[in-house]
Amino acid sequence: MATRTRIPHQELTYRIIGCAMHVHNQLGPGLREATYQKALSLNMAEAGLAFEAEKPVEVTLDGARLGMLYIDHLVEDSVVVEEKALSHLLTADEVAQVITYLAATGLPVGLLLNFGRRRLQYKRVLPPRTLDAWHDHVHRYIRTSPQ
Repeated sequence: MATRTRIPHQELTYRIIGCAMHVHNQLGPGLREATYQKALSLNMAEAGLAFEAEKPVEVTLDGARLGMLYIDHLVEDSVVVEEKALSHLLTADEVAQVITYLAATGLPVGLLLNFGRRRLQYKRVLPPRTLDAWHDHVHRYIRTSPQ
């Protein structure tokens, strides 16, 4: 008998997806990513969700600053949310971006939202057991600091 993987913060991710669906139903596809980010912020605030937009996360190793990541929304200090406005389906590169954020924050779940299609595309993302398979996709999302 197969066991089902329990999604961390399932109720919270469900509420966030509901907010995203409301935004997409109101605005439709074709706008800039920043517009959807602002609209999602407004809708999540109306829904009573606590969040930080454009949350900076510093990546360090042994005290050395390696770079910064900027998370579109960090909701309830529990869920990483990354918004896109792409006309194509989400790819492994977009999933890798969320995996990078999960690795940097230690959080157990992320949401990847694509407002650029006729129907809202969303994906819950869990951290992989190992980042080895994702290395080629992940490295490009860390912005290095000027020396």
